[in-house]
Amino acid sequence: MIVTKNWLNEWIDLGGVSTEQLLKTFNAIGLEVDRHEVIRVPDGVVVGYVEQCERHPDADKLNVCQVNIGSATRQIVCGASNVRAGIHIALATVGSELPGGLKIKAAKLRGVESDGMICSAKEVGLPSIGEGIMILDNSIGELEVGKNLNDYPLFNDDLIEIELTANRGDCLSIHGIARDLRAALGRPLRELASKENQEGRLGIGRILQLQHNETFGVDLLFGAVEVQEFAVPFLITLRLALIDESYSTAVDAVLLYATHSTGVILRAYPFEKFGDPSAKGVITLKDDENGFAALYGKEKVSVVGVSQEKEAHFTATEGLVVIEASYIAPDIIAKKMGETKIASCPHYYRTSRGSEPKIDAGISYAMNLFEKFSPSQVYGGNIELLSSYEPRIVSMSEEEIESFIGMNVDKTTITQIFKNLGMDIGAPKGSTFAITIPKFRHDIINKQDVVEEIVRIIGIDNIPSKPFVFAEANRFGDDLNEYRKTRSYRHRAAQSGFYESVHFVFNERAQLEKLGFVCTDEAKELLNPITATFDTLRPTLLVGLLNSASANVKVNQKRIALFETGMVFDQERFESKRLSFIVSGPMENEKIANAGKPSNIDFASFVQLISNVAGSFELVSHTPSHALAHPYVCAKVMIDGKEAGELFRVHPAIEEEFDLSQTFMCELKTDCLAYALIQAQPYSKYQASFRDLSLVVPQSVTYEAIKSVIEKHASAQIRRFYPVDRYVSEAMGDQMSLTLRFVLQSDEKTLEEEDISAAMEWVLDGLKSELGASLR
Repeated sequence: MIVTKNWLNEWIDLGGVSTEQLLKTFNAIGLEVDRHEVIRVPDGVVVGYVEQCERHPDADKLNVCQVNIGSATRQIVCGASNVRAGIHIALATVGSELPGGLKIKAAKLRGVESDGMICSAKEVGLPSIGEGIMILDNSIGELEVGKNLNDYPLFNDDLIEIELTANRGDCLSIHGIARDLRAALGRPLRELASKENQEGRLGIGRILQLQHNETFGVDLLFGAVEVQEFAVPFLITLRLALIDESYSTAVDAVLLYATHSTGVILRAYPFEKFGDPSAKGVITLKDDENGFAALYGKEKVSVVGVSQEKEAHFTATEGLVVIEASYIAPDIIAKKMGETKIASCPHYYRTSRGSEPKIDAGISYAMNLFEKFSPSQVYGGNIELLSSYEPRIVSMSEEEIESFIGMNVDKTTITQIFKNLGMDIGAPKGSTFAITIPKFRHDIINKQDVVEEIVRIIGIDNIPSKPFVFAEANRFGDDLNEYRKTRSYRHRAAQSGFYESVHFVFNERAQLEKLGFVCTDEAKELLNPITATFDTLRPTLLVGLLNSASANVKVNQKRIALFETGMVFDQERFESKRLSFIVSGPMENEKIANAGKPSNIDFASFVQLISNVAGSFELVSHTPSHALAHPYVCAKVMIDGKEAGELFRVHPAIEEEFDLSQTFMCELKTDCLAYALIQAQPYSKYQASFRDLSLVVPQSVTYEAIKSVIEKHASAQIRRFYPVDRYVSEAMGDQMSLTLRFVLQSDEKTLEEEDISAAMEWVLDGLKSELGASLR
């Protein structure tokens, strides 16, 4: 954003504020100064008036001019194509020195004396404003021949380029920058002069009307002016050159200048696009083919805030012009452009970052320029369309503000800052402020944004430094405990001879469904899978391990022992963590101890391996819900009475399909695995006794039933029991022999035979009465 000090001074009184102070203020309030240039026409360059202009007697492209500089009339030989009698020009007098070191001396050009040089803009250190010499007018101030040009503010100025952050679209205008300076300097904005008297003007409603069914979230204001004998004032020409803006017509120049000054998006259309001179013109607001809010006359003329049709530009020098001022919230237009990209014009840059919503000020400013610098006729009134707007309100207490900033700021100071920034303050309730955010500050959303405004106006350097106090909260929460728990079991698995395998959280849905696993509900399935084989979230870790084991076999790995920890997902996409294992092939590697022929893994060995990792658990009968498990070699894993997972041999058909030898798998819920401080338990100092109990029971009786009866009838002396032998034969029919070993111990004494026998009798009586068991 480029501004000049004197241009700013038209919007806010900068009297007594030095350029250095102004630059420091900009940087202090977050408007970073990227470039500063001094604009000063050298001494000795004065205002001159060309009284006569005649062709050079000896050169076709030179003119001999008589230039009045007040104290004298100088003869100047000039080669500019636009020099003529009756104009005011910039004359470098003899003895002056121009930028680049050119010293002006009296000279003869083709035999004609020349006492100075009529200058172009570039020759006096200004940006180029077109071919030829500068032609001055009263827009720079009252022209006084002989007066040094640098006595006019326009030629003695400071150009400042400010680097704005993307969210500060409100500062993309002279008015916006002045608005921030108002808060920083505590000075009011100037009231710009405007013609309020509408008498004698033809009302715009007689020639134009607006049709619409809805507002589309846009604000629109239309005015009309009959442009007559309008030439671009020198002040506007030079300032547009300073900000690197180019234009094709005088009307374009006025609107560019007004937009840069006020921040309001302005466009010009020839009236003929909306109607004939003999009839009222009609502007229609409706959706275009891409869903954007667009304006139509006889045909489409523009997309509000985005672009203007080439044929709808006003290109004439005179005629009836319809001026449009518009505002659309940046989040609305940016979102729409993100959905449907269309061609845009330079105005879209302002619209997407946040243009000035006070559109009446912009159109009034432009109309005043037409009336001030030409006999153009402005139509009275405007046609407007305003969308409803619910202002954002942020409530904050003094205590919150102090906690954010780190210092106490007086309530009066805070209130004044808010008001100077254009924020309305409701009646305070105690120490709480109700701050209404203005429409032009779309970047202020929450309390932190409000505090940032206070800090940048007060100045970060004015906030006293304090020692940093840091008291970290206890962050040892569930996430850390879960991580440590998972890490602990991963280490145990590695120590037990398993290798960790890591897979994506995606699986192939077809493979999972073939194996009988329930996948994610179709309505909640992945919308954009990374590959066809990763088209669903995994409901189990087992399939990934199975695929990895098969891949290992294909590279001649004989013994496979893998594990994985990770998340799995149910039908509703709720996740939970699992720990899974797979062992296939030999129990151990080839070595001397097994004569190079290790035996294959079996059920008991696999259970022991899982126990080495997961700790103590029980196995109960289980019917698998998927086709991966062998229906007769599977068990449910119980930990502390809770179902923790399953353990099984892989179905022989699956083993064959994946080229695996005898393979076992297990999947456990990590929530059921123990992870807590180990509490020390008292133990008896007296000797333990062991007793075996051999029973004959029906083969249909499960071990769970036997275990349940024993626990029901066991005395305190029975510390634990477990099966040690099971025997069946044809001679026994449907009966089986089961031997159980009991460990008995007392905390008070060494058990005697009578105590042991009594405890065993209670158990045997229970087994006889409830299960029909007998001693073998």
